[in-house]
Amino acid sequence: MDGNQGLVPGGAAAAIVEGLVARARAAQGRFDAATQDQVDLVVTAAGWAIVDPEHNRALAELAVRDTGLGNVDDKMAKNRRKTMGLLRDLAGSKSVGVIAEDPARGLTEIARPVGVVAAITPSTNPAATPANNIINALKGRNAIILAPSPKGASTLSLLLAYVHAELDRVGVPRDLVLQLPSPVTREMTAELMRRVDLVVATGSRSNVRAAYASGTPAIGVGAGNVAVIVDETADLADAANKIAASKIFDNATSCSSENSVIAVESIAPPLLAALAAAGGAVLEDSEARVLERAMFADARPIAPFIAQTARAIALRAGLARPALLEARFLIVAESGVGKEHPFSGEKLSPVLAFYRVPDFAAATGLARSLLRYQGAGHSVGLHTRDDGRGLALGQQLPVCRVIVNQAHCFATGGAFDNALPFSLSMGCGTWGGDRISENLNYRHFLNITRVVHPFAPENVREPSDEALFGAYRRNYRL
Repeated sequence: MDGNQGLVPGGAAAAIVEGLVARARAAQGRFDAATQDQVDLVVTAAGWAIVDPEHNRALAELAVRDTGLGNVDDKMAKNRRKTMGLLRDLAGSKSVGVIAEDPARGLTEIARPVGVVAAITPSTNPAATPANNIINALKGRNAIILAPSPKGASTLSLLLAYVHAELDRVGVPRDLVLQLPSPVTREMTAELMRRVDLVVATGSRSNVRAAYASGTPAIGVGAGNVAVIVDETADLADAANKIAASKIFDNATSCSSENSVIAVESIAPPLLAALAAAGGAVLEDSEARVLERAMFADARPIAPFIAQTARAIALRAGLARPALLEARFLIVAESGVGKEHPFSGEKLSPVLAFYRVPDFAAATGLARSLLRYQGAGHSVGLHTRDDGRGLALGQQLPVCRVIVNQAHCFATGGAFDNALPFSLSMGCGTWGGDRISENLNYRHFLNITRVVHPFAPENVREPSDEALFGAYRRNYRL
């Protein structure tokens, strides 16, 4: 386990954090001189620390045991897939020295580290998200100090033990990757955020707000509440199978898991049948009310229902109908949006709200209402054969991603068959209170210095008044 671990005496947060940051700065100062090849070797080493099958299984088993969230097989798949995809994205990407040159314009771009990064990471992905942050930070020749959720601290400690062994193997300082000691407190995390050069916060909205309020440059990523529209042109069996696969993956720990299906009325009955064939079970109205009373407090899901199996959720709510106990996910008919309709929000569980609307325009309006309630900026899903409808949603809805004809939780954080960067942290733009509107990636862990020379005289283009204002002045008789 990491040498940082142990009980923290009261009032010692500032001294402990000061020591960690000093160690990280010293290590980063040495790493700053690394070549691109050396950096890429370190990145590969950090990736192997989690992809190694024995490590991966141990991390997944510990994560499920200590957080009580998700399941081992899916966490192993997530750890591997996200890391392999990230390493694919980083292969050949320049992050040291000159990374771009434009001789005609006299412009040269140089990649520089940001320094010491603090990463605030959630219990839902206690290995995959830290690994993603570690690899991105190292790609930029940074050091990183991670602040895990309390339940995820043990998994992070094991991950860092593996990472440190690989850093030893390739001959770079262990102190490039550190974590706050347990028990991680808000005071300690706040002190860390004040002392570093960049904060990256993934998780609750309170974590993101604290990062932005720290006084340190920060990148926060927003909450999800994914709705998926299924229109009258969709391949219903394909849509149902993709929705089901995404909804049950890791017991829906992902912020990118579908929370609501919005079905155009003409295909709603066959879509429900297709969802049932894919393992869903529709609750009767009385059962839905029982589940609602058990599952939510102040319109938010309570911990015992988060990231559990459909069977466990049904039993905990006191629902014993065999179809519910055998289901892979539960479907609740819904018609409203807001706190009075808690199934309309993010559930982080294999429970799916199902809406019926008359047409695609109504579906767009309902998706907008759901996003305004929760999840603005994150993403929306669409199953359709009409290529123009994805573009329409992208022009009308407050989202940074429109995921078309894909299993949402596998696609929105990057996939081998789409163009999004692999990431576990999705920026939600100003709609979600975030600084970025793209998937978090290695370029967010770089400073870029630009060396600027004057254009050659023949390349100078200074516009005339006529070119810029002539038509305007003539039109308004100025």
